[in-house]
Amino acid sequence: MKSKKSDFSEWYTELTKEAKLCDLRYNVKGFVVFMPWSVASMKKMYSIYEAELERTGHKPAWFPALIPESNFHKESKHVEGFTPQVFWVEKAGDNVLEERLAMRPTSETAMYSMYSLWIQGKADLPLKIYHQSQVWRYETKATRPFIRSREFYWIESHDAFATLAEAEAQVHEDMTMSRNVIFGQFGVPFIFFERPEWDKFPGAVHTYAADCMMPDGRVLQLPSTHLLGQNFAKPFDVKFLNEKGESEYVYQTCYGPAISRIYAAIISTHGDDSGLVLPYALAPIQAIVVPIPKKGTEDVVNAKAKEVAELLVSAGIRAEADYTPNTPGFKYNHWEMQGVPFRIEIGGREAESGELTVARRDNKAKSKVKQSELVAFIQKEGTAQIADLKKKAQAEFDARLSKAGDMHELEAELGKGKLVAVPFCSSGKEGKGCADVVKEKTAGDVRGTRFEPKEHAHGNCVVCGKQATVIVYVASQY
Repeated sequence: MKSKKSDFSEWYTELTKEAKLCDLRYNVKGFVVFMPWSVASMKKMYSIYEAELERTGHKPAWFPALIPESNFHKESKHVEGFTPQVFWVEKAGDNVLEERLAMRPTSETAMYSMYSLWIQGKADLPLKIYHQSQVWRYETKATRPFIRSREFYWIESHDAFATLAEAEAQVHEDMTMSRNVIFGQFGVPFIFFERPEWDKFPGAVHTYAADCMMPDGRVLQLPSTHLLGQNFAKPFDVKFLNEKGESEYVYQTCYGPAISRIYAAIISTHGDDSGLVLPYALAPIQAIVVPIPKKGTEDVVNAKAKEVAELLVSAGIRAEADYTPNTPGFKYNHWEMQGVPFRIEIGGREAESGELTVARRDNKAKSKVKQSELVAFIQKEGTAQIADLKKKAQAEFDARLSKAGDMHELEAELGKGKLVAVPFCSSGKEGKGCADVVKEKTAGDVRGTRFEPKEHAHGNCVVCGKQATVIVYVASQY
């Protein structure tokens, strides 16, 4: 493997190929085949995320992938923001359609036409619906598997409320959900930023987005949550009758965890120069049993390997035994590349004594464990593994944070792969000119202001020298 630290790009390319996570040879540019090992983990990610959504009162639904063009034109900023990225369907067989249909780039314009039919009175609120889906966008930036492609896999939740305060509370809940899942269960640290006015979701009042740091010092956006206010409710006529019998427009939010992109963050954050390091809960195989027979002990050793694998499976641990004729070293390297959290080595001595050798993938620690205690050991160490991954990842993330007081310092810190806090004149529209200067001179992007803890402005804008009103963060981005 290439070195993750010194050549992340090549490391990532090699990892996705050698671990058989995807195949780039599909003959439509920008579209990728996701292979069984990655999909098995992403299915578990979906399950965890959907459980969290349902715990917070969201209900599942499925909406069509095709959206009439007229729906897009109901919200002017939305159509302006997304139309350049849309794939259009113009024919069905040999028949030209009366109206072009968009391949879903996001679902606001599909879902809200139905919300206007479903919401009549206050009893219909709040309405909190999510759906698991693919979306298609004609990305013009360089595509990269899982990180950026023209088809990606995500979850969208779209919520409607009677009051602005409830909608604002939902935005907070979305951010808490992100922390509970992405850091709490997947071990990827990030910061939520309120995006500047010029970088909001098209049609949103406010956009809040989670940025994680990749090993090459660039940020990758994970989920974003958007306060839509009534910007979509009015054109889509989503309203309800209040207690006085008066008609009011609802307040809306939307939230979009991109599962495939979060997967990219997971494998990049935790992986090492031997391959994947998968969190215990997400690994397709949590424990691999490797029989190491010497001549004449094959039957005894393989029988013990089968017994151990069945013991683990019966306890709810995803386990298999590797009976392939490859050498032990080859097997060790293979399963390390795949990121299997635990390897159980069984030779003649282990088969006879019942004391097994267990290796942990993330820290390479080896332990001697009695077969009778194996299940409890794996379960306990599985919990310890994600705690250790989180601690390590957070330390690496914190080491990436930096500050700068002028453009020279900012450029120097960005060159070190840092996420840099700087004083800035404004995160409103009037700050766009200074952001453009930052982009031109440093190739860094203004990510926005930190949502919490709130930071007080000090000093002068690093670009124009005016009194700073905000602290913004700057980084190179994917």
